Amino acid sequence: LLQLPSCCMLTMITEVQTKELFRRADAVCFDVDSTVIREEGIDELAKFCGVGDAVTEMTRKAMGGSMTFKTALKERLSIIKCSREQVNKLITDHPPQLTPGIKELVDVLHQRGVNVFLISGGFRCIVEHVAAQLNIPFSNVYANRLKFYFNGEYAGFDETQPTSETGGKGRVISLLKERFSFRNIVMIGDGATDLEACPPADAFVGFGGNVVRPPVRDGSAWFVTSFGELLKELEKI
Repeated sequence: LLQLPSCCMLTMITEVQTKELFRRADAVCFDVDSTVIREEGIDELAKFCGVGDAVTEMTRKAMGGSMTFKTALKERLSIIKCSREQVNKLITDHPPQLTPGIKELVDVLHQRGVNVFLISGGFRCIVEHVAAQLNIPFSNVYANRLKFYFNGEYAGFDETQPTSETGGKGRVISLLKERFSFRNIVMIGDGATDLEACPPADAFVGFGGNVVRPPVRDGSAWFVTSFGELLKELEKI
């Protein structure tokens, strides 16, 4: 196999190198909100709980990289204060909508023996619902955990999860490299927290199929606006 240097060894990895690493990847990690699914899960939860406007603005700032992720997460959840019942009802009444092409892409990756992971700053209860639709094992899901009191009221979130922090997605990828000795890991996502995961990811693909974030678009060697572009690249093998 062609061995390419990881992006931590390059001043700027090129689009050609990124595409080659994607074709040769033995693990692909996807962000979930606004990437694998069309919406931002926390924004949908906020709307469902009647505090949508306040939380959407804070999400925009967080995704643009203007505040730490943990600060944004804590502040947004303190506004929402969702109960366990509200979360369950949201998933039942408004299940997350898969982005067109993602199921086909994940199916092809699985057929080729590529390990697929979901690494999300969203909530595990929602991300597991997405993983089930894509036949991704729950053991390959890394996301934040909401906490509830015995009566079901909101009790905070698990702050020990790496995905609750800025740089957390990179820490998950480092952990995957240590645990499985993957040669090439590619991260795909729409946000600043995804872009910063390379390195330790060997390559990053910016995704703008649902929303285009200028800092991510400008910072990506390869930026796509549909999963069809990624499928087309795999056909070259």
